Amino acid sequence: MRGHPTLDDLGPGLPRDHWTLVNAVRAQASIHGDRDFLSFEDGPSLSFADFDRLTDCLAAGLHDLGLQAGERLLALLTNSREFMLTMIATHKLRAVFVPINTELRGSFLEHQVRNSSPRVVVADDGLIDRFTAVDTSSIEIETVIRVADGTSGSTALPDSLAGVQDLRIEGLLDTTPRPQSLTDPEPSDVCTIMYTSGTTGPSKGVLMPQGHCYLFGLGTVAAMELTEADRYFCCMPLFHANGLFMQVYASLLAGASCHVTKRFSVSDWLDVVRGEQITVTNALGVMPEFIFRSPPTPNDRDHRLTRILAIPVAEEWGSAMEERFGVVLRQGFGMTEVNMVSYSDIDDLNSIIG
Repeated sequence: MRGHPTLDDLGPGLPRDHWTLVNAVRAQASIHGDRDFLSFEDGPSLSFADFDRLTDCLAAGLHDLGLQAGERLLALLTNSREFMLTMIATHKLRAVFVPINTELRGSFLEHQVRNSSPRVVVADDGLIDRFTAVDTSSIEIETVIRVADGTSGSTALPDSLAGVQDLRIEGLLDTTPRPQSLTDPEPSDVCTIMYTSGTTGPSKGVLMPQGHCYLFGLGTVAAMELTEADRYFCCMPLFHANGLFMQVYASLLAGASCHVTKRFSVSDWLDVVRGEQITVTNALGVMPEFIFRSPPTPNDRDHRLTRILAIPVAEEWGSAMEERFGVVLRQGFGMTEVNMVSYSDIDDLNSIIG
């Protein structure tokens, strides 16, 4: 795979007019079946076949609720099995998945809720109270689906969601799958809306087509030289393109497995890498330097990790981090709006720059 691989030959090798995440899920379920795909720090794991089957069940349940192509489903969910299942189930109806930053409150959350105008909201029990301060009077939210997250969240919906149908996701996951209720998306279909950080004003929703999301993952397969033997560690939020597309869906396309935690913890990072037999991971912003600045341990090289996509890397500590942990750091540049436009070569000794 060294050099500049032909993207069409990577992953499941789908033709470009089939570049959708739904097609990727189905193809990899057929190829890899009961092999492990996704594991989480809490909750059951998913095989490739489980992922396809359960998203068929959930899609049928969402179809019964009336969710249609082009309508929005807003997800206020922490990293979880339910986040991943909800996303692909939504896509299997050609509806639009809207993952929301779980740190948002008040007017910041209200802006994204009102801007996306969802028909269905899926939220963790511990986050549903965030809607208390959200004016939903101009939005036709018909259903709220709640997800157990281990917290003692409110048993009643906030007043802003009064009169809305209140369901649990477990019941929808028990729905009998019906192929006739599913719709095959096209690569050009807008399938996901991700909101930017909003540094120059209110956050803007980026309309992301299926092909765009697929390419995010496929580019990572090429850049990080992923194979079926790899195991990715995702400790970044799934509402962010790096965590969702460049780690979880890159793993899907490569036929690799992926372990997902709720959040990044510098004190636990190496323990997870060792315990989960991780071979590749990503680190964004302050994460790579925090890892490097952590106290050295006798286990710094006692692991299977070989590559880290680290953005950014400073000349001050980049090479020293590679030496300390026995890994190769790779860099890249991209944006949610335009995909990843460049990566450093994994063998480039001069790629550690300030």
